[in-house]
Amino acid sequence: MELPDQEVCYRALQSRDARFDGLLFVGVTSTGIYCRPVCPARTAKFENCRFFGSAAAAQDAGFRPCLRCRPETAPDLASWRGTSNTVSRALALINDGALDGDGASVEKLAERLGLGERQLRRLFLQHLGASPISVAQTRRVLFAKQLIHETRMPMTEVALASGFGSLRRFNEIFRELFQRPPSALRRKNSANPAGADAGVTLRLRYRPPYDWESILGHLQMRAIPGVEVVENGRYLRTVEIDGSVGSVEVMHLPQWQSLGITIRFPKVRSLPTIVARVRRLFDLGADIETIDAHLSCDPLLAPLVARRPGLRAPGGWDGFELAVRAILGQQVSVIAARRLAGQLVQLHGKPVPMGYRVHPGLSHVFPTAKRLASAASIGLGMPGARQVSLKALAEATVSDPNLFRPFGTIEEAIARLRTIRGVGEWTAQYIALRAIREMDAFPASDIGLLRGAAIVDGARLTSAGLLKRAESWRPWRAYAAQHLWAADAHVISTNRSSHE
Repeated sequence: MELPDQEVCYRALQSRDARFDGLLFVGVTSTGIYCRPVCPARTAKFENCRFFGSAAAAQDAGFRPCLRCRPETAPDLASWRGTSNTVSRALALINDGALDGDGASVEKLAERLGLGERQLRRLFLQHLGASPISVAQTRRVLFAKQLIHETRMPMTEVALASGFGSLRRFNEIFRELFQRPPSALRRKNSANPAGADAGVTLRLRYRPPYDWESILGHLQMRAIPGVEVVENGRYLRTVEIDGSVGSVEVMHLPQWQSLGITIRFPKVRSLPTIVARVRRLFDLGADIETIDAHLSCDPLLAPLVARRPGLRAPGGWDGFELAVRAILGQQVSVIAARRLAGQLVQLHGKPVPMGYRVHPGLSHVFPTAKRLASAASIGLGMPGARQVSLKALAEATVSDPNLFRPFGTIEEAIARLRTIRGVGEWTAQYIALRAIREMDAFPASDIGLLRGAAIVDGARLTSAGLLKRAESWRPWRAYAAQHLWAADAHVISTNRSSHE
């Protein structure tokens, strides 16, 4: 990633400019420490400062994370500004653990992205200043450091949860970085360790502004009975990963510019996966100022952006679950699709053990693809063609576990999804937007988008006309779509109120 001029970086450091938080890290040669630009420590001399575009690059250069400003708590933005689409996809896969565990390699990661290993390494060095392996290791170290600071988990669980292959390797890396064992970093008020089963609570930062009410409203309207609950400003849901069941609770902490999450799950190795899913669902990695500024260049779209600053593009908790929702929602209302999803859960979802029922409304986990693929009948009161589509989707997911992960270009992703029976252009674009997190996906034939576009342009467009109109919104058409949906919902709500 190309950084601003060194003097600009230094002025941002001097003024503790929050606009650069997550986009810039400074290594201080006199201390060997790297910090966020908002660090409260006294500003180092200019000649002692080296600036980096990612934490991994700073760590690769031999600097260790600051214990005061805690780089692990910075907004996760280094992957956004200036990176290529390929690097963004690779980072998403690394966050999902693509370089963790036995058998993982940069070669396999590159293969999943449709390019050579050497080309992927070159892109990482160009945009992040560090190799994929260094990025993955920095991710492990910073997540472990966050768990040490913010939880009371035993060090053995911290090592497992953060993706280290052994406690010995975990201890070695921390001693090398901090010249002290991991346990020495723990605060005194966290002296009595507690296991992950008791609940792990963390803060996940975002770059403000953040339209919490909008994303919570989106989730509440679509909350599947038995699986999700939205109440008192909180989002709760059941979680199943590799056969184990638990729950997650998310709330807004605006004073910290963060979301607070509490995870209750029996396997600590799954914590990074759950955290990555929360980030994806709530779109925490968006460099929203850059996106809003780009969309505001369109004079007709600008008022919508001004009305909803910080509007995010919600993701899907799980690719298969999101795709099922999309098929259930074909040609029916959101409320009807939600009702069908609830029926599907009651028929095929696995009950949650009583010990993990943290809320009366959380009774089941969403059915897995394997369970639906092996079911004799879907058993829902809906057209037979759509039931066949659900079965085909489940079978495709079982045969290709990477179906809903970034792979190749957006066009290739759409084409791959459209090979599934019953998945047309609208469904494929919607899945790409919510599940695969293709931020340029755009379901142009969506009725809500067409109505929203008519509000913007003052005239109804065809889907082809809307696609042409959306060219200037690239590469963030998904966010433009979110603003059009919000405009449509606002008009519907206003009209409903005026008739009551």
